[in-house]
Amino acid sequence: MFEQTFKNIDDVLWKEAGCTTELDYTEQTSWLLFLKYLDDLEDERSSEAVLVGKRYNFIIDEKHHWSRWAAPKRDDGSFDHDTALTGEDLIEYVDEELFPYLKGFKQRASSPDTIEYKIGEIFGEIKNKFTSGYSLRDALELMDQLHFRSQKEKHELSHLYEAKIKNMGNAGRNGGEYYTPRPLIRAMIKVIKPSIGETVYDGACGSAGFLCETHDYLRYAEDGKQTKLTTSKLNTLQKKTFYGREKKSLAYVIAIMNLILHGIDTPNILHVNTLADHSNDVQQKDRYDIILANPPFGGKERKEIQQNFDIRTGETAFLFLQHFIKYLKAGGRAAVVIKNTFLSNSDNASKALRQELLENCNLHTVLDCPGGTFLGAGVKTVVLFFEKGAPTRKVWYYQLDPGRNMGKTNPLNDDDLKEFVELQAGFSDSEKSWSVDINDVDADSFDLSVKNPNAPEEAPLREPKVIMEEMARLDAESAEILEGIRGVL
Repeated sequence: MFEQTFKNIDDVLWKEAGCTTELDYTEQTSWLLFLKYLDDLEDERSSEAVLVGKRYNFIIDEKHHWSRWAAPKRDDGSFDHDTALTGEDLIEYVDEELFPYLKGFKQRASSPDTIEYKIGEIFGEIKNKFTSGYSLRDALELMDQLHFRSQKEKHELSHLYEAKIKNMGNAGRNGGEYYTPRPLIRAMIKVIKPSIGETVYDGACGSAGFLCETHDYLRYAEDGKQTKLTTSKLNTLQKKTFYGREKKSLAYVIAIMNLILHGIDTPNILHVNTLADHSNDVQQKDRYDIILANPPFGGKERKEIQQNFDIRTGETAFLFLQHFIKYLKAGGRAAVVIKNTFLSNSDNASKALRQELLENCNLHTVLDCPGGTFLGAGVKTVVLFFEKGAPTRKVWYYQLDPGRNMGKTNPLNDDDLKEFVELQAGFSDSEKSWSVDINDVDADSFDLSVKNPNAPEEAPLREPKVIMEEMARLDAESAEILEGIRGVL
């Protein structure tokens, strides 16, 4: 229903001089979508208030209502082009009036968990990149065709928005850091098995893929139909289940919009540097039941950030792993993507972190991912599955091999991970899976390298003499066949 509208908006953005990348397209679509969503939300709340004889206090002042500046209508419901701002007037209004007004919500909000605070946070970070008021006018009229009135409409929009995020990730550059392949996320969730009532946290949430997929796991059956939830459980799912943090402005905005489209009206996402927290200040009330994350790797954190952790290192992913261990409740479960070099690096920080993980958590599963799993990343990764509160006794490994080269035209799919999920349930051995007893792990290096003892032996290389004899035999056979053909002719 809305797919063509999304494509038409992309066409408008493609012609806009201020938008040059998939990141720009997603950013500009996001703020327009957010304001349209907010308008539909306010209309819905206003109608509900009228039905019970109450007055609704609008969040947005009337002057800045979507119906006043973005999509003015005549009495018959048709678009009123006579009163609609366009050209330079529209750009001036958006840049000098609308955005400053919306940014001010952050200071006026009562607390960070309100929709008002999220409005101020988003428009304090995002920039309007439309330079042509005529292009913006076209985009607004298209955006007005989208609606958030029903769960079905939100569900369809969420799929379209996910496709946009995926395109942004596939475009390379820094877009990929916001996107974790959804089949991998879904497999991680199936192993962790979250349930309603548990809290789920991602301290490097990017586009909130882990949180959105967990929401869908809890909200929908495998056939895509909504599961019936009590009012209490639905309230818990929407308000007391998903928590995240994100440092980068664009990712934060995308995460908020993505969660809203998945039915979370006021997402519990903080726009902060997660690693600025001192690890020794974490209290029980700060901890979570489940952590699912793909933290950024390869970054180099400043000395003052490193001092927040017991094991000091410049590797961002290693600091995040310490953060996750600290923020996990006793008995809590985690699945974290990390570079495969973490398993064998010989530097002191890597060894100390592996020791910390093995002694304070049960690292029960390591999923070894093939190259190309993360498009444009250029590194091999593993997924660590662990529970906090008991030491590791045995580690089960699975070496994922889809049997093809991975890339944009051959991305990871759900079927690729089906065997992993099935075998992991019983920690079963196979040609791709095996277990290692912790007593067999070197007590000095804590090396956890992936070395598959069950892999089929490759045929040994033949001696050059054997190869030459085989070539001579084939040449003789070819000559005999050709001679026979000449005889026939």
